[in-house]
Amino acid sequence: MEMNAEKGSTQMASLTFLGAAGTVSGSRHLLRAGGGQVLFDCGLFQGERSLRRRNWQPLGVSPSRLDAVVLTHAHIDHSGWLPRLAREGFDGPIYTSPPTADLLGLLLYDSAKCQMEDAAYANRKGFSKHHPALPLYEDIDVDRVLRQLQVVERETWFEPCSGIRCRLHDVGHMLGSSFVEVEAGEDDRPLRLIVSGDVGRYNAPLYNDPVAPPACDVLICESTYGDRDHPDVDPLAELERIVLEAADRGGLLLAASFAVGRTQQLVYLLRILIASGRIPELPIWIDSPMAIEATRVFRKHADEHDLSEAYDEGVADALAAPWVRMAKSADASRAINQEDGPGIVIASSGMMTGGRILHHLKRRLPDPRTTVLVTGFQPKGTRGRSLLDGAATLRIHGRDVPVEAAVRRLDGLSGHADRQEMVRWLGGLPAAPAEVFLVHGEPAAARGMAARFREAFGWEPKIPAIGDSFELPPPTTGRS
Repeated sequence: MEMNAEKGSTQMASLTFLGAAGTVSGSRHLLRAGGGQVLFDCGLFQGERSLRRRNWQPLGVSPSRLDAVVLTHAHIDHSGWLPRLAREGFDGPIYTSPPTADLLGLLLYDSAKCQMEDAAYANRKGFSKHHPALPLYEDIDVDRVLRQLQVVERETWFEPCSGIRCRLHDVGHMLGSSFVEVEAGEDDRPLRLIVSGDVGRYNAPLYNDPVAPPACDVLICESTYGDRDHPDVDPLAELERIVLEAADRGGLLLAASFAVGRTQQLVYLLRILIASGRIPELPIWIDSPMAIEATRVFRKHADEHDLSEAYDEGVADALAAPWVRMAKSADASRAINQEDGPGIVIASSGMMTGGRILHHLKRRLPDPRTTVLVTGFQPKGTRGRSLLDGAATLRIHGRDVPVEAAVRRLDGLSGHADRQEMVRWLGGLPAAPAEVFLVHGEPAAARGMAARFREAFGWEPKIPAIGDSFELPPPTTGRS
């Protein structure tokens, strides 16, 4: 759906949902107000093939007509379409927090590499409908995006375009993650919006608790876990139990982990468990060049860390683990094949859609001594979801690999608030928003979140579909 408004035109404020509506990927929310057009997040669609095909479709608004992009955090489902946006003509500023800016290059260059490798593989095998198959974007497009970055500190107002003001607040989902407070309008009673991004959990390892949101007229809220609550477990104790069980089994524990965020949490918790004597000093490999680089960024932004678990256990320097082995090269990764266990391999990708984890799975899944640890949300269509659903085989590199390994899940590390935590986060709002939109959730999760908000607050949220547009109500809260 193409928008007709040119830059600078006068129009009612409106929201258009260009992604992450009825699904958990492809976050793209367009605000049009006072003649300006600002896109909040610009994510890649992931998961089932029907979703991935959307990455090749037009955005729904001419990229050259956008004034700016405001990025909540660096995860690819929120940032991974930026290079395509730039390739298609967007040349405006991209506003985000300092840690997100430092992480973005790692994630986007890796994504571009995957796009180029996929196109090369399709050309070799001849299965693409297009001849030749082309990547969605390349390194040169990432270069352009990084030149467009505008770093803004949290709690500081900035103007992505005339008539729209924004402020970032820590939302506790990952390093640098923020929700966006928005004011649209030039008078003393602007329309006030909250764009939640991905909301983190309370008492999550390594991250601060989400900052309470201010009053708003319009709430755009994620609903990833809207139909369930996380188990009431201590992630440190749960990881201890899983590692000890895996060590008794005698094989390797393969932790499929997001390179940015989840890997650092795992290293932090394993460091605590080993240093406090709760698990043996097992060999640990980080088999992900991106995770190794991301760990350096985490250390650079140490003021963002909540290390309360380490302090409780009397462990200092919690991100320094001298016994962790960094498998930077392909040869170092292949050398892990010679290891028999017990030991721990942390490799990406977290959803097992690609990366070095696949090589380890292909080799180790048929071995009943192996433990596979799933550490994050797994959308439909991913290998991680298949394992959790009890798949007897897993398709890897064109072959069906039998699953004899034990599969374990560490829910305590989920980066997303569940429905109860979302109610806690929003419970301090001084008044009900006039409009609530639920995004970034599969249909059942979004419906579950709507029911929970209806029960807790009396709200009647809308659940938009991709492409839906809504005129926004007049402001009621006034400027803070």
